[in-house]
Amino acid sequence: MEYKIVGRTVPSVEVTMNKGEAMYTQKGGMTWQTEGIKMSTNARGGVMKSLGRMFAGESIFMNTYTSEKDGAQIAFATTVPGDIKAINLSEIPNGMTMQKGAFLCAEPGVELSIAFSKRFSAGLFGGEGFILQKAQGKGMIFLEIDGDPIEKELSAGEVLKVDTGNVVAFENTVSYEVETIKGLGNIFLGGEGLFLTKLVGPGKVIIQSQNFGDFAGRIMSMMPSK
Repeated sequence: MEYKIVGRTVPSVEVTMNKGEAMYTQKGGMTWQTEGIKMSTNARGGVMKSLGRMFAGESIFMNTYTSEKDGAQIAFATTVPGDIKAINLSEIPNGMTMQKGAFLCAEPGVELSIAFSKRFSAGLFGGEGFILQKAQGKGMIFLEIDGDPIEKELSAGEVLKVDTGNVVAFENTVSYEVETIKGLGNIFLGGEGLFLTKLVGPGKVIIQSQNFGDFAGRIMSMMPSK
């Protein structure tokens, strides 16, 4: 399997597969394909994993695209302006944890599952939701980024505090919790909300420059109301 990222504003990952190779994505993730690709739809991983995906913001059913000849191509596009991050999970034995909506597509050797936050407050207020997604296994996974991706390699004990909604993914060696912004003036006048996501190394962290939820909220505030 070979891939390349095409486009800038709303990019796509274009995958070239040989016979027998496959990619899977959530409902509506495929953008275009050449002849020689067979699609199958199923509740990948069984009923429980499918329900978990629903709570994590993904579709219950997944579409798997299998190449029936060498050189067949298929593409998967982002839904908002941003970028696509390719990750080889074969190089990350512990796997990664992702926010809901970050998954774009992956090879069949990558398994997705739900991941509950260790602290209830982190899930309740953290912006990524109480249920996160965990990706483990072998093969390539592609993540959808809102805006531009920024990668940080945290050393043991190193702390990174991120505005809620801007965390894309982090290695499972990184601990995750949420802390409250201190000071009533900061809370009500600072414009940053009530909480910050606290990530503690060691491990890699991927954040995004845009929080699309905040962007959509700003657009909605400008819409005329009757």
